[in-house]
Amino acid sequence: MSVNISKIRREQLLQKIEEIRLHLLKNAPNPQLEDYLLELASEIKNRKFGLVFEKHREKIDDLMLTHLPVLTEDKELTIDNGGQWNFLIEGDNLPALELLLKTHKGKIDLIYIDPPYNTKSKDFIYDDSYVDPNDTFKHSKWLSFMEKRLNLAHQLLKPEGCIFISINEEEQAQLKILCDQIFGESNYLTMFSVKVRHEDRILKGDKDFHEVIEYLLLYRKSPLFKTVKRILDNTSIDDYVYKVIEKESNPDTVVLDGKTVSVFKPGQYEIKKVSPDLSNLKKINIRGSIKEGNSSGRFFMKHFNKYIGEQLGYLYKVPNMGGDGLGFRYFLLPDKPSRTNGDYFQGVPVNRGETKEIPFPNFLDFEYAFNNVGYEGEVEFRNGKKPMDFINKCFEMGGIKRNKNSIVLDFFAGSGSTGHSLMELNKADNGNRRFILVTNNENNICRNVTYERLKRVIEKENYQASLKYYRVDFINTEGKVYYEYADELLKHIRELVQLENGVDLNSNEEFAIVLTDEEMDEFVQNLPKRSKPCRKLYVGHDVLPDPERERELIRNGIEIVRIPDYYYSERRG
Repeated sequence: MSVNISKIRREQLLQKIEEIRLHLLKNAPNPQLEDYLLELASEIKNRKFGLVFEKHREKIDDLMLTHLPVLTEDKELTIDNGGQWNFLIEGDNLPALELLLKTHKGKIDLIYIDPPYNTKSKDFIYDDSYVDPNDTFKHSKWLSFMEKRLNLAHQLLKPEGCIFISINEEEQAQLKILCDQIFGESNYLTMFSVKVRHEDRILKGDKDFHEVIEYLLLYRKSPLFKTVKRILDNTSIDDYVYKVIEKESNPDTVVLDGKTVSVFKPGQYEIKKVSPDLSNLKKINIRGSIKEGNSSGRFFMKHFNKYIGEQLGYLYKVPNMGGDGLGFRYFLLPDKPSRTNGDYFQGVPVNRGETKEIPFPNFLDFEYAFNNVGYEGEVEFRNGKKPMDFINKCFEMGGIKRNKNSIVLDFFAGSGSTGHSLMELNKADNGNRRFILVTNNENNICRNVTYERLKRVIEKENYQASLKYYRVDFINTEGKVYYEYADELLKHIRELVQLENGVDLNSNEEFAIVLTDEEMDEFVQNLPKRSKPCRKLYVGHDVLPDPERERELIRNGIEIVRIPDYYYSERRG
């Protein structure tokens, strides 16, 4: 029996802490010190296995201690071209994700992110400066940065949702362990190796090894996520090219599992390879998973495998077997001692469908797409743009292609490939999918790259898609109680209502906001005139509808939502 040394060490440390605590309690009671010891004991108990790193605070963490994030719409950048309303949010993705929790907790179908790889190139900014590759805390800073954002991402996913994360070898190992802790090791599905460049296309000659592979991690939120399989054509008869000719009319027989099996020795049969035809047979080599994966493989392993090397070239004809309607199945032993696997022959299955499902491989070759990605979207974005074909593969494997009403989030949006790809998919199958993109505006990326790309492709491709442009702003709440800044929050509620419901309140009658008694009076009076019924009314905290008007709203099936409390209830204290 193995000895758990770490467990013994933990128990010894906990015993020492308890002795110190009891000593203090008896000789010098100090509640604060006792709390410290209990906190230390809890930390030792809880950390048994996983990723251990030095956690770091960001400037944005300190800012959010005294300031509350809000969203502000830039109406000058609105694009109204029909279809679904999509949202582009400019700002640090940490407060943006906090805000999304107010509108989309448990509602996102798929998240794709391409975070900074933390390589020696200047791709990872921490607290407004690039992280030096020689910084002894470079991995800890990156993990601290990612942990907070992935915890929020986990909360945003639907139970049926999934997340794809692109990464390279610099942080792949650490990211895998971090994601195991956040999403659960049982929800890890796979890690794809993605070929992104040709082995002879050397970017830098000063490296010992040339990186042609990046990685793509896939996690589900829960077992409710249904793994998608590849759909392949199943109508081809190209493999049905064999005919078996029995030359012996009275072969030897043997009884196996109650079946009288004919045994043809070499020379008593002939196998011809002919042109493909529905009447021919297909040869299947019995190896790997086939040995136990179907009834023919299992039958061979049980009865014939032991004769390999002895009965060279023997052919067995087993009656009452197979789903091809022939009423028998041929099994062939190897004709050379060097061969170690047998074969069986089957006809075209009677109930063969036009398509079949097989698993996706965990190797994806996108070398050509990555090599030509610079031409996509009509915007320049060096060292970060992901090809649309690659993003579409994520959509396919994540179930977005079969769900025409899904919501996709990318909070490292960069050049906007995720949004562009989703609009193209909607155009292809008349879908109603929506996207939410978040990116900072370093070097005016959000305005001049992400937004500009989406604007150009909507106009050029005439996508039936609309876009709202939001910015993350902050309200100073230091030293204030909730109701001292609630009115300031109300100025930004419109953005949250539109984001939550995927609408433009100027053109949608299902949702409405009233912030004053006068607006409430006008709303109730105009109820009979509305072309569409209102489903939800967001009411400012100072508005007090009288009982008669409240009954009128209820009679019309209108849900009343108090704002800003609905979005900021945790601030009320």
